[in-house]
Amino acid sequence: MYNDNERVVPGAALAAQADRPFTGLSPFGNNFLSRLEGVEMQSPILKNITLVDTPGVLSGQKQTLGRNYDYEGVMSWFADRADLIIIMFDAHKLDISDELKRVIELMKPHQDKIRILLNKADMVDMQQLMRIYGALMWSIGKVRVGVVNFFCFFISNFSNFQVINSPEVCRVFIGSFWEQPIKNTHAFSPLLIKEKQDLFHDIAMLPQNAVMRKINELVKRARSVKVHAYIIHYLRKQLPYTFGKKEKQMKLINKLDRQFVECARRYELAIGDFPEIDKFRDALWEVKDLTSFPKLDKRQVKEMDKIFSFEIPLLLQKARNAH
Repeated sequence: MYNDNERVVPGAALAAQADRPFTGLSPFGNNFLSRLEGVEMQSPILKNITLVDTPGVLSGQKQTLGRNYDYEGVMSWFADRADLIIIMFDAHKLDISDELKRVIELMKPHQDKIRILLNKADMVDMQQLMRIYGALMWSIGKVRVGVVNFFCFFISNFSNFQVINSPEVCRVFIGSFWEQPIKNTHAFSPLLIKEKQDLFHDIAMLPQNAVMRKINELVKRARSVKVHAYIIHYLRKQLPYTFGKKEKQMKLINKLDRQFVECARRYELAIGDFPEIDKFRDALWEVKDLTSFPKLDKRQVKEMDKIFSFEIPLLLQKARNAH
């Protein structure tokens, strides 16, 4: 982060600062906070961007040792708040790890923010690079697996902190970001320079595009709230008033996939806005009685629809005019 005076801030102190956006990390406990550090330095780009460098994803035997804090929860916390997520692969290390699979599953809701960086590309010759690039593209397009050195989360305007299962492939950059000088300079220099410029342009545009992304996130959250309200409303309506309520609720939860489809059809909702079914089912198991939820207030739903129709377009127009 930016500061006129360079210093290192321990994790517990960082999470305790009310003027910083990291107070939400406190619930992850001391085991995590003891591994977190904040570095403040006088770098111009950090005036508008916060850079988060995560620990590497474990592979091989190290996976069995595990971590003593909720690593996936932390990754999800940062991913929710990031404006750009860079997943870095080594050109000479593209194997599979179970932890990586789980982490990439967490990135599903953030596909538009993800960029892939194939690092140390100059460590191989051009023919090998073509093969590695092809293998990486296949992996990203199919199961999105490999060993990731680290995830970088870029958060623009940090004072206002706010499996990639798709046939569309993320933007892949080829680079050499490490302490060693570039090898095979004749073959690689023009390519690596151009790729570096493109990547840095993406990062430099973050503050300018931050408002549009925040509006987009607001719309996604509002649509999610509407869908959640209708799901509970639809399930609630099917429960009997007296006897057999518990058994009926269990049957509905067990067939939640069917309930999602019928709910979407009945209330003309986009099935793509529905939550992840397994997580939603687990949450419903914690609810003893769905009728304990208040009835759906359709007047509030109409007010939300007005926001989609009028307020959001107005915000978008103001954001465009500001640029």
